[in-house]
Amino acid sequence: MSRRATAEYLVSLDVGTSKVAAMIGELVASPNGTGRVRVIGLGTAPMRGLKKGVVVNIEHTVDSIRRAVEAAELMANCRVRAAHVGITGSHIKSLNSVGVVPIRHREISERDVEAVIEAASALAIPADQQVLHVVPQEYVVDGQEGIHDPVGMSAVRLEAKVHMVTGTLSAAQNLYKCVERCGLTVEKLVLQHLASSDAVLSPDERDLGVCVIDIGGGTTDIAVFKGGSIRHTAVVPIAGDLVTSDIAVAFRTPAQHAEQIKIKYGCALPELVQNDALIEVPSVGETPPRRLSRQMLAEVMRPRLEELFRYVRKELHRADVYDLIAGGVVITGGVAQTPGILELAEEVLEVAVRLGLPHDVEGIEEITRSPAYSTGVGLLLFAKQQKPVGTRSLSHASVGNWAGKVQGWLKGHF
Repeated sequence: MSRRATAEYLVSLDVGTSKVAAMIGELVASPNGTGRVRVIGLGTAPMRGLKKGVVVNIEHTVDSIRRAVEAAELMANCRVRAAHVGITGSHIKSLNSVGVVPIRHREISERDVEAVIEAASALAIPADQQVLHVVPQEYVVDGQEGIHDPVGMSAVRLEAKVHMVTGTLSAAQNLYKCVERCGLTVEKLVLQHLASSDAVLSPDERDLGVCVIDIGGGTTDIAVFKGGSIRHTAVVPIAGDLVTSDIAVAFRTPAQHAEQIKIKYGCALPELVQNDALIEVPSVGETPPRRLSRQMLAEVMRPRLEELFRYVRKELHRADVYDLIAGGVVITGGVAQTPGILELAEEVLEVAVRLGLPHDVEGIEEITRSPAYSTGVGLLLFAKQQKPVGTRSLSHASVGNWAGKVQGWLKGHF
């Protein structure tokens, strides 16, 4: 079944420590003329090849990406050729920089804006790092601050304040290699903090000042906005995997069972759990399962999550951005679904906290109800901004080709 020739197709690949999520979207008309993203394909697969956001096993990573992409292709009835891919990890570094250029013709042109951004990003970085993003924060025209679009203004001197994000060259190359071995082209590597922020924040929050905390499996990503622009990004090495590890050690149960227990019964605050609530915990080896208190589970989880938020608060104070977040904190990511986590975050961070759910998309309802898909949705929205009119990221296969592919998939699973 062919789709409308005027549709724009977008593909995102959220390669996380615990799972891979592939999304396929199309650009549809909206009343304001900017277009909306409708998700028509979603595929997920467990990930075993990453550790704290960095590829540690190429074969496992390639297998997980391929499975997620094939599932999304089957749902959307199309074949993926290229994607926007999210990247994170402890190797990510960020800094703010300033550049200045003179205006020769007394009127600021697009070329002058490009020149001042290039001047601001002309910093010496280590040989093993590469620049991932140079995001303009604001422009200063002859001393006048707070300008977001200076083109056409009369001026003698133009200054640009930018936020630069760098990552380890080898980490980026390994991610490229894994995606390309699946037969895909990487259109752009996008910082997952920025993608998640696009999916969960409103313009008013960006303007007032807000902190996004994206808690994943291997890392927790922080992004601070003020005045409509990014001010600070950071990666915290405490996330959901450490909570799972704590449960496995405390309950003497294999990691895979600990993860299931965390998702199904976990709670960040022991006082929210009934005293008599019991859960069955599988044991290691031949030992029979035991029945333990759900409140005990919450008492194991709380210290690690509290440590996470204390680490975040320490990072905000270190970067001198804690006073910028008048709009509070928005928590998203898979771990954000844990009951009681918003109350615990408010207690530790001492600011208003809300749950960040993806918005500005339509289609698959499951996506808009889960913070676990924030990065994938954000990558689609980023792709929408970057996509030239009339281009596509995928092509529709013939019915015969897809019949063969579905038959192969059924054989592999049944």
